[in-house]
Amino acid sequence: MRSSMVIALAVLLAVGAWLASGQFGGAVAPPPKNAAAPAEPPLAQVRVRAIEATPKTAEVVVQGATRASRTVTLRSETTGRVAEIAVAEGAPVVAGQPILRLEKDDREAHLAEARAAVERRALQFEAASSLAAKEYASRVRLAEAQAELDEARAHMAEIRLDIERTTIRAPFAGVLATRPVQLGDVLQPGGMAGTIVDLDPLLVAADVSERDVMALSPGAEATARLVTGQTLAGKVAYVSPTARAGTRTFEVWIEAANPLGIPSGVTAELRLPALVTPAHLVSPAVLALDDAGRVGVKTVDAEGVVAFAPVQVIGHGPEGLWLAGLPPTATLITVGQDWVKAGQTVRPVPEDQVK
Repeated sequence: MRSSMVIALAVLLAVGAWLASGQFGGAVAPPPKNAAAPAEPPLAQVRVRAIEATPKTAEVVVQGATRASRTVTLRSETTGRVAEIAVAEGAPVVAGQPILRLEKDDREAHLAEARAAVERRALQFEAASSLAAKEYASRVRLAEAQAELDEARAHMAEIRLDIERTTIRAPFAGVLATRPVQLGDVLQPGGMAGTIVDLDPLLVAADVSERDVMALSPGAEATARLVTGQTLAGKVAYVSPTARAGTRTFEVWIEAANPLGIPSGVTAELRLPALVTPAHLVSPAVLALDDAGRVGVKTVDAEGVVAFAPVQVIGHGPEGLWLAGLPPTATLITVGQDWVKAGQTVRPVPEDQVK
C-alpha cells in the first residue's frame, strides 16, 4: 500500500512538471526567418502651402473718438441786454459772423459827446500852437492842450470799442455748438455767450500703450474707421510726450479732412502705422493655440515633422491676417492642423496637388 502511494505521487509530480513545461500538444515551431513584421499605422496627411515674408507696415489699432480741432468759448466783453440772436445752435458760421447783439443803450450818445470833445480839444490845441508860434503862449500850455486832445481821442476810442463789443462775432469758421443765452438775458463782462467748434479738419484721438508709443511718429499716414461705417484718412498730428499718470498711456491724434461734417464724439477705431517688419499673409483659419494658450500656426519641416510657431498679428484686412514671428520662408499647414501635434511626423501634401 505504501509503495503504491509513493508511485502515484511520483507520477502526479511528473505530470505537473510536463504541463508546466508547455510541451503538450506537440513542440512549438520557431517563427520562420522571412516572416513580415506587424504593419505600422499610416502617417496623418495634412495640406500645406509654402509662404514667404514680405515687408509690412505694422499697425497699432486702438479705440478712440472724434474731436473738434478747435473749440472756443464766446464771452461778453461788455455789459448789456441781449437784443438779437443771429445764429441758432448747431448752425455753421464763418469767421467774423455776428452771433448775437447786445443793446447799445446810451453808448451812441456818449460817442457823440466824445466826438464833440475831441473837436473842441483839437481847436484848443490849434489855438495854443498858433499862440506858441508867436510866443504869446508858453510851451507848457501847448503841451497841456496836446495832452487834453490825446485824452479826448482815447476816450472816444474806448466808447467806439465798447460799441463794437455789443456785437459778439465768431472768431473762426465752425459750428455754433452751444448758445446758453436767450433774448432779454443780461450779460456781464466774462459772461458765456456760446461755444464754437471747428470740425474741419477733424481730430480723432485715442490713448496708446507705453509699449506701442515709441513706434509712432507725427506725419505718418493713418486711418480711422467710425462706428457709422465711414473711414477717414489723415496723418498723425500729435503724440503726447508724457504719459497719463493713472493709466501710463499716451494720447495720440490724427487729423483728417471732414467735408461731410462728422460731429465730435463719434467712436472710431484708429489704425496707426508703426514699424516696417517682415510678415506673412495667411487666412485666420490656420491659427492655433498651444498648451500654454499662445496664438500661433503649425508648420512642417523637410522631414515632415510638425512644429508650433508662436506669432503676432500685426494687421488684418479683407485679404487675411498679417503675422510676424515666422522665418522668412515656411511650410504652413493649412488643413489638418487641429489633428496633429508638435513633434509628430506627418505626410504633407501641397495644396496645389489636391484635386
